[in-house]
Amino acid sequence: MTATAVAPTMPATTGRGDSFTGTGTLLWFMLRRDRVRLPAWTLGLSLLMTYFATALETVAKTPDDLEGLTAFSSSPVGALFGGPGFGYEALTLERFLASQYGLYIIVGAGLMGLLTITRHTRAEEQSGRTELVRANVVGRHAQLTAALGLNVLMGALVAVLIALMMTGRGFDPGGSVLFGAGIGAAALAFSGIAAITVQLSEYPRAAAGMGGVALGAAFMLRGLGDMATVRGTGPTWLSWLSPIGWSQQTAPYVLDRWWPLAVSLGFAVVTAAVGYLLSTRRDLAAGLVPPRSGSPYAANWLRGPLPLAFRLQRAGLIGWSTALLAAGLGYGSFTQPMLDGFEDAPEDLVAVMGGSQDMLAGFLGLMGLTMAFTVAIFAVLAVQSLRAEENEGRTEPVLAAAVSRTAWLGGHLVVTGLGALWLLLVAGLGMGIGAAASVGDAALVGDLVLGHLAHIPAVWLVLALAALLYAGAPRMLGVVWAVIGYALVVGFFAPVLHIPDTAVRLSPFEHIGEYPLDDIGVGAMIVITVLAAGAGWAAVRAFGRRDLTTAA
Repeated sequence: MTATAVAPTMPATTGRGDSFTGTGTLLWFMLRRDRVRLPAWTLGLSLLMTYFATALETVAKTPDDLEGLTAFSSSPVGALFGGPGFGYEALTLERFLASQYGLYIIVGAGLMGLLTITRHTRAEEQSGRTELVRANVVGRHAQLTAALGLNVLMGALVAVLIALMMTGRGFDPGGSVLFGAGIGAAALAFSGIAAITVQLSEYPRAAAGMGGVALGAAFMLRGLGDMATVRGTGPTWLSWLSPIGWSQQTAPYVLDRWWPLAVSLGFAVVTAAVGYLLSTRRDLAAGLVPPRSGSPYAANWLRGPLPLAFRLQRAGLIGWSTALLAAGLGYGSFTQPMLDGFEDAPEDLVAVMGGSQDMLAGFLGLMGLTMAFTVAIFAVLAVQSLRAEENEGRTEPVLAAAVSRTAWLGGHLVVTGLGALWLLLVAGLGMGIGAAASVGDAALVGDLVLGHLAHIPAVWLVLALAALLYAGAPRMLGVVWAVIGYALVVGFFAPVLHIPDTAVRLSPFEHIGEYPLDDIGVGAMIVITVLAAGAGWAAVRAFGRRDLTTAA
């Protein structure tokens, strides 16, 4: 008897269309996975805008009240933290909302786009799930297409919800729709950037980090350009290099320009196309930029959990240091032009600057607070990376060796805490050099370094709270972002929104003082540091009691 082996017949391919096979199924699966995350993002951004609108309606009950709010917004610093201020010559509530507070919703939408694409593409590849999915009838581009489609849906939902909220308050329907569309367009633009970054590195943190750098650069370019616009001189064209600036340049309720959104959409299409092209030039789970091969033998200084923690965070610290130094130099160089625009500053602007006529000290103190918020973001991201290490199965082998849980988590917290101290030093040094060169006062370098470093206890407390959530309830780690968001709103807008002092003092950043405007509260620094140490100790204890999340 003879046997004949017959090869299985494979279905005929139809060429390019097969690359997108299974997109709909994957999109449905992503919606199922994000059943909590999707409404959290879309409703969260919409509710934040609702809060801004409600607070302003409460504060600005008359046209005179509203006019008084423009003092800060129409200044160079207001442009840095808000936008170019379209329509302030005939101000209305909706114009002020779109011009001053729309920036933060746009940035949030951009962050949503970056994290959504990274979560459903690069993170899935590293976890090994993509390989299993692609073993079925799923095309090469299906996963990226589904992730982009999900982000389009999320951006559209945010746009619709905000447009409905603004229209429901009696604002112009056309301007409300344009305002919402600009926020959705920003989400698409940054999702296109993420489509590229996820092809470059095989690690989700690196891909998300590169996207975050792009978001920070977009914010800085827009800020410098808008400050120049308000001053009436300087590189105003910088705003047009930023996807954030494109959404703001629509000028809803004033000019109602739709065409800048075509720039955002065109940018999103081009960057997504580049992402598709790059994905065809790499292997699954690999990046176009291969990781550098390390030595087969560990250096002597790597023997221990503390040096290992530093080695894992070294690249991130280098990137953050470079970015903060550049930002400090850039913003510090605007000190003198900013002062020139503050002659006869109105009362509301004085309040934002700390209630003193010393505008130089007020501006520099406010910038120190801004850098503290930025470094707090670094601290939270560092804790989130610990969860990624655990979820991806790299923590378990380390703890299986002669490394205790206390040493592992404690080492990471020590490195992150010292890294935050270093970043505040770098940011203060950059700001001091820029301000000293702009004003011609070398003493500002020391003042700015001291003022930045004074905020470290508040950053440490945020770090400890994040660690406590990670150790005790890892799924709740995202709650710590609400702490930073609340502190940011209070730190920048409490005088304008007339937030009660009791609510203001809930922020850990409001007790130390904004040096050189305020004296440094040494007692507050000690108390907050003790609270941070206690929360960190509680985090280490809690981590020792819970089960690890394994990769199996």
